[in-house]
Amino acid sequence: MATNTTDENNKSEFLHDEVYESIPPNYDLINHLFTGGMDILWRKKAAKEAVASHPKAILDICCGTGDLSISVAKIAGKDAQVTGLDFSRPMLDVAVRKAGKAGLDITFVTGDIADIPFPSDSFDSICIGFGFRNLTYKNEVSAQYISEVLRVMKAGGRFVIVESSQPAPNAKIIKFFHRLFVRYIVSFLGRIISGNSAAYQYLAESAENYYGAEELRDLLLQSGFSKVTFKRLFFGAAAIHVAKK
Repeated sequence: MATNTTDENNKSEFLHDEVYESIPPNYDLINHLFTGGMDILWRKKAAKEAVASHPKAILDICCGTGDLSISVAKIAGKDAQVTGLDFSRPMLDVAVRKAGKAGLDITFVTGDIADIPFPSDSFDSICIGFGFRNLTYKNEVSAQYISEVLRVMKAGGRFVIVESSQPAPNAKIIKFFHRLFVRYIVSFLGRIISGNSAAYQYLAESAENYYGAEELRDLLLQSGFSKVTFKRLFFGAAAIHVAKK
């Protein structure tokens, strides 16, 4: 099936644009190494949540190289239209090739999450795989990103987030080793494999200091979602949040 790409020229400046423009060649490999391949399973779990309400129109934001979009498309059904949105052309080029190889009809769009290039109330379900941290960690326009997600989502729609997280507050030993792993192993291997020190220094630092599951739930509720639930993954190293408009 044909997989197409649409260009939008309204991309605003984003603090970490250059990070993701420079990572693509080894991006998938590095993600799998860092999680022991568990990110593949976590995306599949998130995809099931994204299609749980049998949506007809699904948007994967910050879709990167398309792994979550592809997982969603495989289980969404023939009547569902899956769209992937990302600002990085190199990432989307990889996504187009992967979706085409899988025989999936996915539309990939180049655009800015701060000004999503779709009308209001366009999507029944919106999802994001390991990109929400980059939209909300020390980001001055994070409120605009979330506002745009709410704008293009239909009433009653679901926003599914799979993202790195923090172990539960009472799991002190797990939290200690989690910090060591992120601070030293993630940063070091990322530099070696990707050749991009700045990119993985940022990714490791943001993962180490990002919200815990309860904090992210509270942020989503304060941002306008009516109900938010979450499930911790691997002792809290990651979490899936489902927010309802």
